[in-house]
Amino acid sequence: MSVLNKVEKRTIRDLLGKGWLTHDGMWFYHTYQQFGIEKANALNIAAIRSLAPIEIQRVKKVLGKAREKFETFEEFKDFMLEALEMILPNSVFEKFRFTTSSKNLLHWEWERGQCFAFKGMKQIGIIDGYRCGVIYRIECWLEALGIKYSIDPKIDKCMMHEKGVCLGDIRVIFGD
Repeated sequence: MSVLNKVEKRTIRDLLGKGWLTHDGMWFYHTYQQFGIEKANALNIAAIRSLAPIEIQRVKKVLGKAREKFETFEEFKDFMLEALEMILPNSVFEKFRFTTSSKNLLHWEWERGQCFAFKGMKQIGIIDGYRCGVIYRIECWLEALGIKYSIDPKIDKCMMHEKGVCLGDIRVIFGD
């Protein structure tokens, strides 16, 4: 029996997701040490911008939606929830909420103090200068999917650090 058949999918997802988060954090930390916070932020944003289109197309393929163009908010919302659940380790996914309160509106919210990037950057002592890459990554997914949107608030620095909360709204524009 293959080891992949012995281990639960959720456990595999957590292992891979935590590996990705650890690599991402260590990459950022070592880039910061070598080049400073401004260069680390700039390189992180550039990496996210180039990663996101590849990543979201892979997710679409795995979820059986490779050829689909999302025509309605419901299709899009369901896909985003599935994508986040697949990519994020359970320990992270359970602390992040993506909800809908009105048509074409996705509300995001992290449990207080629980954003993985906030915790990691705080732990390594560089939270004051960190530019948020988490919500930016979702924005890059939307752009790669050809989804028109607006985001409120527009994020630059870490909201959790600056305001004590990280929450906001993404309004998507569909013809439905």
